[in-house]
Formats: sequence, structure tokens, C-alpha cells
Amino acid sequence: MSRSRQTAMSRPALSLITAALLLGGCTLAPDYRQPDSPVPATVGDAAAGADAVMLPGWQAMFPDPHLRQLITTALNNNRDLRLALLDVAEARAQYRIEGAALLPSISANADGTRQRLPADLSRTGDSTVQSQYGVNVGVASYELDLFGRVRSLKQSALESYLATEEARRSAHITLVAEVANAWLTLMADRESLRISRETLAAQQESVDLVQGRFDLGLGSELDLRQAQAALETARASQARFQRRVDADRNALAVLVGAPLPPLPGEDLDDPAVATLPDVPAGLPSSVLRLRPDIAGAEHALRAANANIGAARAAFFPRISLTGSAGTASAELSGLFESGSKAWSFSPSLSLPIFSGGRNRANLDVAEVRRDQNVARYEQAIQTAFQEVADALAARDSLSREEQAQSALVSATERSLTLAEARYREGADDYLAVLDARRNLLDARQQRVAVTLDKLTNRITLYRALGGGEQARDATLIGEVAAPRRDTPRG
Repeated sequence: MSRSRQTAMSRPALSLITAALLLGGCTLAPDYRQPDSPVPATVGDAAAGADAVMLPGWQAMFPDPHLRQLITTALNNNRDLRLALLDVAEARAQYRIEGAALLPSISANADGTRQRLPADLSRTGDSTVQSQYGVNVGVASYELDLFGRVRSLKQSALESYLATEEARRSAHITLVAEVANAWLTLMADRESLRISRETLAAQQESVDLVQGRFDLGLGSELDLRQAQAALETARASQARFQRRVDADRNALAVLVGAPLPPLPGEDLDDPAVATLPDVPAGLPSSVLRLRPDIAGAEHALRAANANIGAARAAFFPRISLTGSAGTASAELSGLFESGSKAWSFSPSLSLPIFSGGRNRANLDVAEVRRDQNVARYEQAIQTAFQEVADALAARDSLSREEQAQSALVSATERSLTLAEARYREGADDYLAVLDARRNLLDARQQRVAVTLDKLTNRITLYRALGGGEQARDATLIGEVAAPRRDTPRG
């Protein structure tokens, strides 16, 4: 066969490959449109809204060095976060697999066969041995993506990968918040344990005082038994808070994934425990799009939208190319001699005619899944709106409650001082002292609880606004990233 004839016969393959490269950007996926927001345009008080506010990263959020060390250890050791990272790696590899289908797979092959024919099968009547050797470079079943089926699958894999990346970021933020909350809970219970110890010591002094007055005949046995009952109540309270502190340490150790170092006794009132920049009471609801769960839901919606394009392309013909070029010879030594060139070209066309409604059903499934992801996206926005609105609403009320609780502690401390003075002077019985001490203990414990709620509210608001990752140490609240350009369609 002449060289000109070989070149002429290979032109259809080159033309088809060129057409595939020119039309490869076209898909049948519907135009993506972001669903309308199912929540009001503003979160919180609209009149107090601001255009932008900066949220720092978690290292600025928690300046306490001991807490920062615990968070760093948790990020390195936590198994949930490690699984999230592996999910991202898997999705990235899957995207590369889908993208590889857009390019032909070229392989080099070498083969050889020797075959003996018996005499009764040979045309000459004698047994013969036939040999054939070949070396070629070929393309196997390369699909020309004329209708964007492969490209739609690649786009879907890309969006799935981006969704897993957002899931990893969400796991990162969640872990930081959980470690911080566990730390604050431990600090609060240690503070309550300290209060219970002080109460126990004060009750022991009261018992000694009442016992002395009873021994002198100045007090009644009822006063003594009441003081002893209050002492044992304080002892039981101390044991209860000690148990809670031990449980808090165990929970924190599980989150950190390593033994806890010695923890100093920070004051829960220390503002360095958890700081947060001023966040206005009113924010545009568009800031919710910065949350990783909402961004991930939108990526999942885009992936479902791309799958519709792949399902639509299944209704159209599929063209595949298989070809090779090389040398072939009956002798191994003649593989690279003149005249040993060999080639093959096998295009194939598959046109769906009847599949029992499978393609129609696959398209229906893809469209239903798109609608399901729309609902999940809207649900994620509604959940985020409620979390941010609740955190903003609770912030100011918790500050006022903490101030009132501090004033109550001061008032009950004065009441206890007066009750003890009246008891020593014999102007009142011991019941007034018991009531005053009980009220003071309740007020101090409640102030610890309110302070804990105020600090955890900061973490809740920080997490609800999608902050807390080192890679986004300067997230601009109120400024939403520009929408990404969709894949061009033919």
C-alpha cells in the first residue's frame, strides 16, 4: 500500500479528533441559576446593619496560649478531620479520573504469535508453523465528546470535589469550636469547684461557731443540726463538681486526641479566653454564603445540574475511535524493515434506539436529584439564618444578664454579712444565715453559668458566620465573592 493512500485513509481520524477538540467545550447541561434566598435580606436588626466587618482566624479569636496549643494538637490528631481530608483526596482523584476521559489513551503494544497447523487443516497437506510479530502505538475506544457527556461528568466531579473541600473546612471550624467550648466548660466547672470549696470552708467555720455557742448554752441543737446539714450539702456539692471537672478533662482529651498537658487555673472572666470583634446587630443575609455548609450545598447543586447534561447526552449518538499504527512482520528480524508498516482505524457509532425507557428514567432521576439539592441548599440557608439571628439576639441579653447577676452576688454577699452579724449578737436564729449563704452560693454559681453562656455565644456566632480557619484569617463579612463563570455550552 502506498504512503499517499495511507495518509488519505488516516485523514478521517484526524478530522474527527479535530472536531472533538473544537466541540469539546459544549454540554447539554441546563444553565445554572442560583436559587432565590428563602430568608429575609437582613439578619438581625436591619437598622443597625453594617456593610462589612472583619472576622479574624481562630488563632486571633483565642489568644490564650494553652487553648491555642490544644486546638493545634486537635487539628493534627482528630480522626474526624483526618477522614474529611481523605474524602477531599478521594474526590480530587475522582475528578482527575473523569477529566482523563477527555483525552485519548495512547499505549504502546508489542505482540507475537506462533501457530502450528496440522496437515489436515493445511492447504498444502503438510503441517506448517506460522509466525507473526507486531509493534504498534494505538488509541483504544476514545469517545468524541460531541454532546458533552464526558465534560458534564468532569464538571460534576469537580463540583463534588469542591463540596468535599467545603465539608473539610466545616469539619475544621467545628473541631475548633468544640475544643474551645470543651475548654470553657472545663474552666467553668473548675470555677464552680473553687466556689464549692470556699463554701465548704465557710460552712465548716459556721459549724464551729454554732457548736461553740451550743456548748455555751447560747444556741439551740436545731441551729447546730442545720449548720451540720449545710456542711454536708456543701461537701456533696464539691464532690459533684469534682466529678464534672474530671469528665470535662476526659471529653477534652478525646477531642484533642492526646493526653492533656497541665492546665493552669485561668479565670473565666478573663477577656483573653475568647475574644471576638464587634459584629453589628444587623447583617445582610448574603454573608451566609460564606459558611462552608452553604457553599458545599451549592457545589452539590452544581454537580447535580451537570449530571443532567450527562443524562441528556445519553439520548444522542456516541462516536468512539480505535486505531493503531506500527510495524508487522512474519519474522522478528523484519519488524523494522522497509514495507513492514501497518495501521488500523476503527471508528464506531452507537445510536440509542430502544432501551426500555432507561435513558428517560436516568434523566428523570438527574432532574429529581437537582431539585433535592435545591431543597437542601435552601434548608441550609434557613438553618444558618436562624443560628446567626439567635446568636445575635442572645449576645446583648447575655451581657445584661451577666451584669445583673454580678450585682446580685454583691447584694447576697452583703446580706450574708448582715445575717451572720445578727446571729452572733443573738438578734436572729441560724436559719437566716443558712438562707443567705444558700442564696449567695446560687448567685455565684449562676454567674459562672451566665459567663459561660456569654463566652460560648461568641464561639457560636463565630462559627455561624463561617469563620475560624487559618486559611481565611481575614474573612470579609458582608462582601460576597463574585459568582464563578459556568462551563461554556455549545
